[in-house]
Amino acid sequence: MAVFGCAGCGAVLTTAVSEVALPIHLADTHWETLHPPLLEAGSYAVDPAPYGPPWRQWDEVGACEAAERGRFAPCGALSDGASGTILLAPGDMRGTGLIIERAAGYCRGIDGRDGPNLACLGCDLPVGTRMDDCGCWQVVRLVPQAVVRLPGPPERPVMEWAELLATGALWHRLREYRDIPAGVALAQVVVAAGGAPVEVVSGPVAELLGRSLGALLPVGEDAKRLDLAGPGFGEPASDLVLVPVHPQTGDMWQPRSGAVPVPMDAALWAELAFPPHRTRLPAVGGLPAGVERDDPLPPHPWYPFQPSRAAFRYTLARMPAVKEPRLRAIYDRGC
Repeated sequence: MAVFGCAGCGAVLTTAVSEVALPIHLADTHWETLHPPLLEAGSYAVDPAPYGPPWRQWDEVGACEAAERGRFAPCGALSDGASGTILLAPGDMRGTGLIIERAAGYCRGIDGRDGPNLACLGCDLPVGTRMDDCGCWQVVRLVPQAVVRLPGPPERPVMEWAELLATGALWHRLREYRDIPAGVALAQVVVAAGGAPVEVVSGPVAELLGRSLGALLPVGEDAKRLDLAGPGFGEPASDLVLVPVHPQTGDMWQPRSGAVPVPMDAALWAELAFPPHRTRLPAVGGLPAGVERDDPLPPHPWYPFQPSRAAFRYTLARMPAVKEPRLRAIYDRGC
């Protein structure tokens, strides 16, 4: 495991953290809402893309330079900041203090607009950027040039898929934010389909993506069939299958049937493949004879589920396939 320290004085800046895959749902959304931490406590990930000021607009950068940076469609400002920032949960930080003059935000916290806003308490070296404003995942981005890796305890072993399922490691706090990884998955399906019609198998996948795919893709014959596949679930006969991304390694689960795998956040996949079992009966024992329960029915949403448009566009803009005319038209139209 890693412990990160200050490059200036060597002071310890984090608790021991284990490297995991960069989450595939980095897009910010849900303005006026406070988000949970992007990463679980005790973990960190490395973002290879530049992040932080100075920022340049798409028109200033140009399509060629933007493509070299992994942006293939107009997507607002591009960063000229440091590459390889180290992401971790704010609660895993140690020995740092906030740089007040760089603590600007939108309304409910700090959004990192002014660059590194955390300084080492030992030598005042700016070492990272904390973000916790509304519309942002709570995260700290350590500047790679400002930190060093210190000796830490042995690394946690990589868990097999069976162990992830058995221990419940794939289930975590999606709740009202599940539309963000759903928007990422929607972009992945649209690209995998190549603009062709998609027939979604009835069930949880149709409830999650069916309406949006019907609005974005044409209707016609020879539609590609979309379903779930994965560890402990099986491989249905489909052309496209949504499969989980390993939360530690970032590797997709690979089907053996020849179907095209489409990556999906592992927690969202587990929610679809193995929905939580809810019962109105007591967990232990039963009710006395003649006594009836009168629990309210589970709440139903006010409107049909909609994947995040921001996450959809965020993901599609970072995929080279968006340069194809059909997919670029979908990107420009949104979802």
